[in-house]
Amino acid sequence: MVSPQLYRRAIPAAARITRWAAPDGWMLRRFDWPAKGTPRGRLLFQGGRGDIFEKYLETFAHWHAQGWSVTSFDWRGQGGSGRLAKTPHVGHVEDFKHYIDDFRAFWAEWVTKGAGPHVAIGHSMGGHLLLRALVEGAATPDAVVLVAPMLGLHSPVGQGLGGRVADAMARLGDPARPAWRGNERPATTETRQALLTHDPARYEDEIFWQSTRPELLLGPPSWRWLAQAFASTRALQRDSRIALLSVPTLFLLADADKLVSTKVAARVAGRMPASETLRFGSESAHEILREADGVRSRAIGAIDAFFAAHAAKG
Repeated sequence: MVSPQLYRRAIPAAARITRWAAPDGWMLRRFDWPAKGTPRGRLLFQGGRGDIFEKYLETFAHWHAQGWSVTSFDWRGQGGSGRLAKTPHVGHVEDFKHYIDDFRAFWAEWVTKGAGPHVAIGHSMGGHLLLRALVEGAATPDAVVLVAPMLGLHSPVGQGLGGRVADAMARLGDPARPAWRGNERPATTETRQALLTHDPARYEDEIFWQSTRPELLLGPPSWRWLAQAFASTRALQRDSRIALLSVPTLFLLADADKLVSTKVAARVAGRMPASETLRFGSESAHEILREADGVRSRAIGAIDAFFAAHAAKG
């Protein structure tokens, strides 16, 4: 495995950060790190709500060393892909369909730019959107990994009532106003770090990037984003097409996750005929790929083995 200190706070010299225009002209910030020599294949990684691809440079370095050409982009309205609310630190979107439209167009172009296999990894909201893209035919990867996917949200009042409250709040007043003041979720006394990772050094890597590039920082979601998240996860849970998906899919789930529902994700995984699941206990919080070395190494090893079995270069 690549030394963890090499790329955590520096963009690799051979990587490119550019802009990609969505079909409506919106500019998304993208990252490309081409493999050396003959690539093993191409890997598209998509992070969660509020994520930036800099957070995953350490893990990108591992995949790159394995021969993958690595690509990622910041979702519309966050990171370096602009803002959709008047208040720049509020994570807002009118409809999750816009995310899917962006992903569909990006995938259609990206998949033609190099030989396969083509694989995709999605973390949290990125995992939700990746699975939704599969169901809606927006992408056809050779293999998929969903890391702590946002298939159900933790809510202090439950998912059903939480969705109704969020929808009502989005309809009353400005839907782009923040749903809460800070942290990753309301009604919690835990620190943001405790919700994300047990590794303080890796958490500090994110703070480094936010301090170095403050324009990339995103705060709480808007009420409209929250209402859309409840609606989109609810619809995906009920979608009968999940049972028809044939793409090999690996789920990495943390039973102690307090941001997304591992129970719901496990139930969805059980409906997919070509899925495998690796679960972690109290040793892992939400950001499995940015956890302490024991968890992270086990997760990356499972991903490597999964791709070796299901996405070998022909």
